[in-house]
Amino acid sequence: MSRILIALHRLAHALRRLRVPVLPVLIALFNRFVFGCWIGPGAQLGKRISLGYGGMGIVIHDKAVVGDDVRIGTHVVIGGRSKHPDVPVIGDRCVIATGAKLLGPLRIGPESVVGANAVVVKDVAPRTVVGGVPARVLRTDIDIRDYHDGM
Repeated sequence: MSRILIALHRLAHALRRLRVPVLPVLIALFNRFVFGCWIGPGAQLGKRISLGYGGMGIVIHDKAVVGDDVRIGTHVVIGGRSKHPDVPVIGDRCVIATGAKLLGPLRIGPESVVGANAVVVKDVAPRTVVGGVPARVLRTDIDIRDYHDGM
């Protein structure tokens, strides 16, 4: 299911880059109603991204950037905050667990893990585990293979 969702998003993204006016938004709305997921047509998704349970409840801001080999759990929000024009940038080979909220202008370093239901509002260093509300560092210098079974 998530492969279809991502393929449709890539089509919408390509059409938006070609400045096609209405069709990218219609594709995004189709994804919203069929898959229960909102990925803005302008969002840049990396290769081999994995969305939990077909993208159920996931919201990704129109300007967000997600790296390669990232796993995103259900009900994750990757979005902005008021009065901040920038949105999250997620590095390669990260794991964003179920219910996590990444808000505002922040960077998630490569091979990092965001715990379930964490609220991240500050940058996360590479190879770090964060969790809690607001998110705080739980571990550093991790081996991502312990968290990401696709590695």
